[in-house]
Amino acid sequence: MSDRPQHIDDLLNDWPFSTGQILVRQIQGSDGRELLQMRVDMGIIQMEVSGRPDGASFEGSATYYDYLAALSFAEGEKFQLDEDRCIEIDREFYQFYHRRICWLTLKRYEEAAKDAQHTLSLMDFSSAYAPDDEWALLHEQYRPFVLFHKIQALALIQLEESDPEAAINLIDQGLKDMEAVFEKHDAAEHFEEDAFVIKLREMRESVKEHYELGPTLTEQLADAIAAEQYELAAELRDRIDHHGGK
Repeated sequence: MSDRPQHIDDLLNDWPFSTGQILVRQIQGSDGRELLQMRVDMGIIQMEVSGRPDGASFEGSATYYDYLAALSFAEGEKFQLDEDRCIEIDREFYQFYHRRICWLTLKRYEEAAKDAQHTLSLMDFSSAYAPDDEWALLHEQYRPFVLFHKIQALALIQLEESDPEAAINLIDQGLKDMEAVFEKHDAAEHFEEDAFVIKLREMRESVKEHYELGPTLTEQLADAIAAEQYELAAELRDRIDHHGGK
């Protein structure tokens, strides 16, 4: 047995846990590679920054989702998600959730958006091949939460690039995408009261107020159509097509 200590007392003592606070740090591994750590109650979670957070690979695939996607093509109609595959999918959802939180805490928004998209893609795949509706809904119920993180991260990237109008457009599109999710699950009546919808709208108004933005082209278009100003509406639509909705 190794003489090296098996406990992590010093690590935990040097980095105390704080209830209600997300504690994240970047470190280097023994080989110099970048790693993420999150302090949790009674421990520390360590994650790789690329591929799967636990560093596992699956027959050359960087994530379990990539592996299953390739396998589904290879097996065709024979492909199915058995209990073991479902368990591994759940692990991947959990791991990417933790790393996404780390990226957001560290204001690494591109990485956060990328991990959110991975989770959404895995969610799409899981729902398509779910062994039963109940298992699919266990994951689908978190889609608005993951979408919120993705929209938030993408908008913050635009703000970092000093493009608040692009941030507004991303939020608007994100709200449409989120509304479609509620409609798909026959929950449209709950859309307006959803906490993540409210937060996105608050973010939108905060950006507009901070940067003293007037109505976006999309909003001007809606107003022109409502006022039956069709020539103006056509001009605004052309400008939206040319400028991407700014």
